[in-house]
This record gives sequence, C-alpha cells and structure tokens, in this order.
Amino acid sequence: MATTSNDPVVTSYAKAPARTITVGGVTYAYRELGPKGGIPVVFFVHLAGNLDNWDPRVIDPIAKEHHVIAFDNRGVGASTGQVPDSVEAMADDAYTFIRALRLDKVDIFSFSLGGFIAQALVVKHPELVRKLVLTGTGPAGGKDIDKVAGTTYYDILRATLTRSDPKEFLFFNRNATGKPAARAFVNRLKERTIDRDAPITVKALQTQLKAIKKWGRSVPADLSKITAPTLIANGDNDRMVPSVLSEDLHRRIPGSELIIFPDSGHGGIFQFHDKFAPIAVQFLDR
Repeated sequence: MATTSNDPVVTSYAKAPARTITVGGVTYAYRELGPKGGIPVVFFVHLAGNLDNWDPRVIDPIAKEHHVIAFDNRGVGASTGQVPDSVEAMADDAYTFIRALRLDKVDIFSFSLGGFIAQALVVKHPELVRKLVLTGTGPAGGKDIDKVAGTTYYDILRATLTRSDPKEFLFFNRNATGKPAARAFVNRLKERTIDRDAPITVKALQTQLKAIKKWGRSVPADLSKITAPTLIANGDNDRMVPSVLSEDLHRRIPGSELIIFPDSGHGGIFQFHDKFAPIAVQFLDR
C-alpha cells in the first residue's frame, strides 16, 4: 500500500499506532511505523520485554526510511495465548505472525532472547530473512546462557531493594558511565504516554527463563548455513549473555560483522545508541 501525501508517515515510535492481528487462535499485538514499501524490519524483543521496551533512539532512526514492525510474541504483553517453553516454538509463533501480515521477506532486528528466536527462525526459514541484526545475544548451547535465570532473579531483587528498574542492573555497568546511561535509557522508555502495553506476567517470565535455560543446554545449530548478511553487536561486559558469545556467533556466521562497544554491558547498543543506530541503518540500507 503506497502512502499518499495526505496520509503522514509516523516515524516516531512513541506515536506508532497499536494494532492487532489474529491467526491460529492467537491475537498478536504489534506497532508499525515508517514508510511502507521495501523490506520491513521486524523487531524481536528481549526477555520480559513488551512493545514498550524498545529504545526510541534505536527504532526511530531506522523508521525514517524503513517500514518497522515491533510485536509481542504469544503470551507476552497484549498478545494472547501461553508463552511457549522453547525458543524454537517462539520462533514458530514469530513466523506465524510475520506470514499473517502477508510478508514473504523481512529484515530482523533482535536483542537478547529475541536474538535466540531470530536464529531459530532463520535456520528453519532462510528464505524469509534478507538481513539479520543480532544484539546482546548468543548461540544455542552457548557457554553460561543457562545461568541467565540466576542473574535475572538476583538483579530483580537488587532493583527491588533500591526501587529501581531491573534493567538498570541487567543491561548496564554499575559505574560512572553505566549508571547515568541506565537512567537515561529507562526514561526514554517512558516517552510513549498513550496506548501503553500490558506488562508481562510473572508466569510468562518464568516460562521464558525455562526456554532460555533449554536453549543454553541444547545442541549447537549449524550457523554456517546462515546466508543472510548479519550484523552482531554487544557491550564488552555483558553479564546476561556473555560478550564472548557475540564473538562466537561472529566466527560461526559466514561474512558477519561484529561491533563490541567499550565500557558497557548487555545494553551496549542502547548506551551507545548515537553510534549504533547509524551503523544499523547503513547495514540495512547497503
């Protein structure tokens, strides 16, 4: 559908319209923005994340020139149904959602758990994915991925005790650069004031953690089969999905590019959004 001049293109994630589509008895909540036409960029969100968890400083620059779609997978946020207890089943749901929108070729932008789901999807449906962005993530069977649950519960407790957002502990270093970057990030997530998403339930979080543990203990996939151009990024001190796993992905995915940001953690791409967003845009445009 071509956009006409009297139909202004929304390029601000804070103002992206909330939409739903129902397929196979599941209603998926999603938001879309940016100019239609061309290959859409579908965003795969992190553990415990919903539509409100995307940094507008990362999405908005991409949405200037690209059709962007962010969605809640099954059982997350405003999407109905139960969260699956395996990453592969989550990938099947993501595929179902993308095909329900009648898309036969997409770019994927993924972060953390979203990156696990993106890998499972591209291995099973290589024809669907043109380009792949994997951030703050790692491969199946990756060292210490099965410890994510312990780190997560520990940091949720630390955050509760200090009345702060767990992401400030999980995504950022607790140092002079990390703390202000964490607060700035959490504040940016509040820029959208209308149509906020439903928070993830405790049961959904627990099921996602179970799926992550399985992913961490499963047999590594043959990532040399991935032919889509791939951009990999992380901070140099990721406590959730160890930074060495980004290097592992880079070694195993042919022709992939790797960026590691200094003095930053799991949320390195958010801390360095001003450097990362232009790199991501350039990668998608190439």
